[in-house]
Amino acid sequence: MSKSVGACHCSICRNWGGGPLLAVDCKSDVSLSGEENIGLYQSSQWAERGFCKQCGSHLFYRLKQNNQYFMPVGLFENCEGLVFDHQVFIDEKPKYYCFANETKNLTGAEVFAQFAPPE
Repeated sequence: MSKSVGACHCSICRNWGGGPLLAVDCKSDVSLSGEENIGLYQSSQWAERGFCKQCGSHLFYRLKQNNQYFMPVGLFENCEGLVFDHQVFIDEKPKYYCFANETKNLTGAEVFAQFAPPE
């Protein structure tokens, strides 16, 4: 698991959680149990989101092409050593909030260029 926490300001994340998604990149190193309690839905052509069918908690955003998981930082009991250091879809961030940290910022176009599957 990465020690890097990022914020996604895309409209899908903001609609999903009522604000930016603050997540940790867990790569593909994720082991899930209780799969019968995990709901999935395809949120875009290249990604799906997982949630708990019992309580509704958001569990992950997964890039299907490389099985890369991004998990909400609030799911982790121990956040020691985590650093908020990047924001994506910065061009979609509403003006009514901002974070104080100095971060690396990517626009939606830059994210698509970096993560979208090849055509």
